[in-house]
Amino acid sequence: MKCLIVDDEPLALDILKEYINKTPSLELIGKCNNALEASEFLKNNKIDLMFLDIQMPEITGIEFMRSLSNPPLVIFCSAFSDFAVEGFELDALDYILKPVSFERFNKSIERAIEYTALKKNDAVEEPDHDNDYIFIKSNQKQIKLSYDQILYVEAFADYVKLYTAEKRYITLQTMKNMEIKLPSEKFIRVHRSFIVGSKYITAFNSSELEIGATKIPVGKNYKDDFLLKLRSKNIL
Repeated sequence: MKCLIVDDEPLALDILKEYINKTPSLELIGKCNNALEASEFLKNNKIDLMFLDIQMPEITGIEFMRSLSNPPLVIFCSAFSDFAVEGFELDALDYILKPVSFERFNKSIERAIEYTALKKNDAVEEPDHDNDYIFIKSNQKQIKLSYDQILYVEAFADYVKLYTAEKRYITLQTMKNMEIKLPSEKFIRVHRSFIVGSKYITAFNSSELEIGATKIPVGKNYKDDFLLKLRSKNIL
């Protein structure tokens, strides 16, 4: 994967350069100190993966990514956690806090490789035609999942991950379409990146819920509808 680092901190640039050079699946082809340099670089070079800082002079990483009509995969690297939600709403692949450890870097790269492999697969989900189950295309097979098997759904760029008690499935699908396909009496959209099976919620407050040991954020734009649906189920 051809990589570009965009960061105004020399130390951060050096650390990411070292990590990329240690990773056989990555190739560093450019380093930029700000968004303006990066914009010019992208006009003349094809990039698979961009490591992008948030707090930069003149144009922030968030503003820069918004300006791109066809951005590469983006991993935000920032010293501040405040922008994580905004970063994921732009469909960033990951958000890493500085100082970046090599272990955390590797986890992001595994995610990038997984996504790239999926993108090469032309799998398209077959629509379901039954109220009790859904068919998903995963690993070149049509897999039947009953609604009651699905604990929650997580956005993954152009894909979604469906979690059951036994396994995780990844399929080419948008969250919007998945929300339509899953019955509203069984599932609740609680965040831009999450749909949950309401029967599996074990604890919650206005900003977070739990499904077993998994903590899932409740987005501010979804909070009112989430609480309303819980009231309709006599949970509140």
